[in-house]
Amino acid sequence: MDLNHTLRRLGYVPVIEIDHADDAVPLAEALLAGGVGCIEVTLRTPAGLPSIAEIVNSGLPMMVGVGTVTHADQVHACVDAGAQFAVSPGYTHAIGRACHDAHLPLLPGTVTPSEVLTALDDGWHTLKFFPASLYGGAAWLKAIHGPIPQANFCPTGGIRDEDIPAYLACPNLAAFGSSAVAPRSMIAERKWHEITERAKKLMAVVRAHRPL
Repeated sequence: MDLNHTLRRLGYVPVIEIDHADDAVPLAEALLAGGVGCIEVTLRTPAGLPSIAEIVNSGLPMMVGVGTVTHADQVHACVDAGAQFAVSPGYTHAIGRACHDAHLPLLPGTVTPSEVLTALDDGWHTLKFFPASLYGGAAWLKAIHGPIPQANFCPTGGIRDEDIPAYLACPNLAAFGSSAVAPRSMIAERKWHEITERAKKLMAVVRAHRPL
């Protein structure tokens, strides 16, 4: 899978914290109804891996990633659950080697030019930029593109609705992520219709600035 190409086509990746695996498939259906074709289910709750397995086994046309991968020894379980890519908040060579060995695409977390170059040297060319809002946001992406144009990014962390057009204008943006469309509390309350409507609104902005 060409992760950069796929993420550029999708544009947006909701970052999900979920408490009950039974809610995973209805959530995925709600997101798909709103035009979202990808999901990052984090390992911040015990339901993370079971939720990934539920979505994958459902056969829904949803690309499923696993987030908050912080240790190399988590990678095997992520693959077993069916995750199609992994996301780490930072980067270590051990995580990179484990993902390479498992043939699991990785979005390694970076926030400095040195971290970007390290990830590139290890063979990762589509990177997570986190926490984006604290480290310059879209201005950081524009600045890093000059000296390191071969790197592509998926920024997350504090991205507001009004910031989205500036991010989408960056040539090195693969996609962006946030939890705004499906926050943990809304998932717990099973507000599927509201999640769909939020997704439609956000994806309309994405497509206005990045047509298919």
